[in-house]
Amino acid sequence: MENRKRIPYNNRELSWLDFNYRVLDEAFRKDNPIFERVKFLSIAASNLDEFFMVRVAGIMEQINLGYKKKDPAGLTPKQQLFKINEKAHGFLNKMYQCFKKSIKPALAQKNIHFLEIKDLNVAQKNFVDDYFNKIIFPVLTPLAVDQSRPFPLLSNKSLNLAVRLLKNGETNFALVQVPSILPRFLELPSIDEEKKFFILIENIITKKLSQLFELHKIKACCQFRITRNSDLEIDEEAADLLVEVQRSIKKRRRGEPVRLELLKGCDKKTREFLVRMLSMQEEDIYELSGPIDLTFLMKFSQLSGFDKFRFAPLVPVDPPADFWGCDSIFDAVKQRDRLVHHPYESFNAVVRFINQAADDPDVLAIKQTLYRVSGNSPIIDALIKAAENGKQVTVLVELKARFDEENNVNWAKKLERAGCHVIYGLYGLKTHCKILLVVRKESDGIKRYVHMSTGNYNDFTARVYTDIGFFTCRESFGADASSLFNTLTGYSRPPEYSKLIVAPNKMRSFFEKMIENEIKSAKKGLPSGITIKINSLVDEEMIRLFYRASQEGVKINLIVRGICGLIPGLKGISENISVRSIVGQFLEHSRIYKFCCGGNPQIFIGSADLMPRNLDKRVELVFPIDDEQIKLRIDDILTVMLNDTTNAKIQNSNTEYSKLDMRGKNKVNSQQYFLKEAKQRLASLEQSVE
Repeated sequence: MENRKRIPYNNRELSWLDFNYRVLDEAFRKDNPIFERVKFLSIAASNLDEFFMVRVAGIMEQINLGYKKKDPAGLTPKQQLFKINEKAHGFLNKMYQCFKKSIKPALAQKNIHFLEIKDLNVAQKNFVDDYFNKIIFPVLTPLAVDQSRPFPLLSNKSLNLAVRLLKNGETNFALVQVPSILPRFLELPSIDEEKKFFILIENIITKKLSQLFELHKIKACCQFRITRNSDLEIDEEAADLLVEVQRSIKKRRRGEPVRLELLKGCDKKTREFLVRMLSMQEEDIYELSGPIDLTFLMKFSQLSGFDKFRFAPLVPVDPPADFWGCDSIFDAVKQRDRLVHHPYESFNAVVRFINQAADDPDVLAIKQTLYRVSGNSPIIDALIKAAENGKQVTVLVELKARFDEENNVNWAKKLERAGCHVIYGLYGLKTHCKILLVVRKESDGIKRYVHMSTGNYNDFTARVYTDIGFFTCRESFGADASSLFNTLTGYSRPPEYSKLIVAPNKMRSFFEKMIENEIKSAKKGLPSGITIKINSLVDEEMIRLFYRASQEGVKINLIVRGICGLIPGLKGISENISVRSIVGQFLEHSRIYKFCCGGNPQIFIGSADLMPRNLDKRVELVFPIDDEQIKLRIDDILTVMLNDTTNAKIQNSNTEYSKLDMRGKNKVNSQQYFLKEAKQRLASLEQSVE
């Protein structure tokens, strides 16, 4: 592999930053409602935090260990870090430009204002004084830093004030953490009901510091925030994986600092103090115009009373057209395969399915994988009810789902207490597949009902992520589902599946075979083509195959929301490949694979992206769509997305993304199209019986 000729490849981390730029672009878009723009700005900030906590932290660890191997783009870890820091500095500058020059003026036009202390009128000053004395002051804990009191271990992503003090000619430093227990912003009184005023509490604390340090003269104050390495190191050979994950979660809070954010204009001596105490490299310091940590804007975007400044609330079609007029999910699925397109169609179909299984006396067993679930999950409630009703309930809870580990540990304990058999997956592999198996005793014998999905069993994200859920009771799928669960829960050898394509054993070779088949078709002059919708494409060998297919004349359309290592439009290499990214009101999450197969197209959906971790290091699931009606519907989804002119951006051969040229094109918003389509499908069924 090392000796193979290097292919054109866009570095994974730089491609991810390009994706986050596309998220940030949504905050600039004036046709988005202002509170939606505020939300997108918060998402971009939150995304960047996680990027530093995991991806940048990992590269720093490689450098510290002396790792010098080049990535597929030909960059060493040091070179990657240099380019990341360069691009991330530019990104943060643009993010704060967005807040100050675009978001704040747009809010002001709607009579919503963020004020500084100097802007307050008398009534507002009195209100702030009262709030500080009664609410903020009792919570504050000033921390002196001197010979007897070392620099404290500050929480990851916490906002702090560094204060330089002078007493009797001697300089001292102290820290004050902005309490995360309190709301970050405070609404101020206004004599005009049409106008809303807000102030950030760190500005209040900064103004009131003299009350915390009455015996000292305050010479300077600087707001700062540190981001820590938060990638868990889990010893999978530990005697109790549950206990090991809990231990690692606690360790996350004290990982090594990887980024220091400072308010621009920070006092030189205070800056030197922080850099020395935190052992930061200059390139890892980000001086911002403020306010530091824009993730607070998510809660601000959710304030009540401002619905007119948001997208119209999504009301998923319920029931989905495929389940219209069906009281029993079992009866409906027995008639034919069913498909639900989230969030346009309600996730309630899945909740109803598992609730009916929990209550049905003929159901013998329920088996399910859980990767990420909501905080108040109806799925968990249904599984507990099923166990209490005497069903055999087996749940694979993935404890290593990043940043959901603590949530999943709590659910695992609750399920175990209810009598469910809970397992934690296979050694060395994350279980990322989404599958639910219900075993039911019927008059003609045992029948297995299967639900598989591109997305998690999470009723909350099902309202904001686009995903596809598939229901079937075909025996071939049921037998495969049983075999998969036997492999996950026991020591069964990975079987030869009839329908399912399962990673890490067979998925890479399956995709290789499908791409090779398209190459053969093109060489023979038969119809050929590949259309794929995924979240990320970084696997070097898959990209190499796509390039070869393109050179043989195979037309390839890729819809890649996030990271894309493939570079399209390169002469003699990827001229037959197009790459587009769709970022809109909903997060594109479904994975769809379509291969022309000589004029008899085959469509597959599932949980896997084309990344080494999905193909080689996770339990993933992709499966074929056999029902012709459903196949046409999914094909239509791909077609509409390829014609999106509103949310789509096209990747150029220089790896940059640009909006489509609208000349001669109709305006198409694929997400709004699917919502309208879902409503029309149900309405036509309702009208047919009137």
